[in-house]
Amino acid sequence: MFKKRQKSLMKKASELSTLYGVDACVVMYAEGEAQPMMVWPSVPEARRVIERFRALPQKDQYENTTNLEGFLKQRIANLQDKVDKAKHENDELETKLLLLNSLDGCLPSLVGLTVKQITSLNSMVEERLKKLRGNGLLATPVPTSNQDVASATNIQD
Repeated sequence: MFKKRQKSLMKKASELSTLYGVDACVVMYAEGEAQPMMVWPSVPEARRVIERFRALPQKDQYENTTNLEGFLKQRIANLQDKVDKAKHENDELETKLLLLNSLDGCLPSLVGLTVKQITSLNSMVEERLKKLRGNGLLATPVPTSNQDVASATNIQD
């Protein structure tokens, strides 16, 4: 297993160096050993890369480094963002399905729907009506009573 991973690591270092035009080296030590067991691409080239790195100011050496905890926190935050986005998209698709089913007559009444579903459905309908009115494709309704005036004012806001 170690040999396979070693080979894979060397290949990745070579690809990074070639694709991005960066200097790279890999130095592997066996546990408890003072001498490296493997150096890529060669000992003189690895020395050159390491010396160039050490010649950089301290700030530049560690500018883009992170520890395992920082890396994992960043990865978790990115994955949480993806989960939140997927949940939002899923909620929107479920609401669209409810709207289509109700327009198709599959939901003759809203019985059996949760308050959240009804609220989402109402928001989507209001949003779409506002868009249609804004594009001039739907006339603004003329209020007929005080209650309708209050509703029309809320819709236009």
